[in-house]
Amino acid sequence: MKWVLRLFPRTFLIRLSLILQPFLRWYFRGNQFEDPIDGSKYRKFLPYGYGEKLRDNALCPGTLSLERHRLLWLYLNRETDFLHQPLKVLHLAPEQVFYNRFRQFKHWNYTTADLYSPLADVKADICELPFEDIEFDLILCNHVLEHIPEDEKAMSELYRVLKKGGTLIAQVPLEAQRIKTFEDKSITTPKERTKAFGQYDHVRIYGMDFYARLENVGFQTKAFDLISKLKPAEINRFGLQKESLPIAEK
Repeated sequence: MKWVLRLFPRTFLIRLSLILQPFLRWYFRGNQFEDPIDGSKYRKFLPYGYGEKLRDNALCPGTLSLERHRLLWLYLNRETDFLHQPLKVLHLAPEQVFYNRFRQFKHWNYTTADLYSPLADVKADICELPFEDIEFDLILCNHVLEHIPEDEKAMSELYRVLKKGGTLIAQVPLEAQRIKTFEDKSITTPKERTKAFGQYDHVRIYGMDFYARLENVGFQTKAFDLISKLKPAEINRFGLQKESLPIAEK
């Protein structure tokens, strides 16, 4: 898995996955693991990660969801009514597993945006979003901000286009034991970034001050601990890791 991620660009992998998914879903079918997003079941989940940090049972072979996707779906489905409300939704860097699902929601006005993804409706820089002020009820921006050098500018843009009372869900790789975010703009090469930040295209490692960064541009934030509300058997079956969901409201 590591060499595949290193050798091929994300856009190519997205297109390839569309072809391979039906075969992978069939080949790995079973009953030990389940993707709660679509209810599909498998005999195993695949390892996934960059560098030496491969995580066991991380990648669902049939949907390509990761732990964070499955956790987010459980939050949306069990803790909110977002999935059933008529909402105007902006999805940045759309994940394939959600894209396929959310496209079916006739009650959502659903827009995807990204600079490079073939799944994006709008080619857009998160630091200069081509949308009106207070336009969206819900923004999904997951594992994006750690790639953005000017993340405060991106956060300001997300705040600008979100409606009053709206919600931003902005998952990032976050080290709960780290108080202050680590970043160093002199670290620029893929090799250096992998060593310093854990992935070749990351520009920082967020600490718990991630919430303060969001609050500095106007958001009200909370860390939602869904894992503590789940049964151990569910955590194992869904292939989840301990992680809180960053929820920001305007």
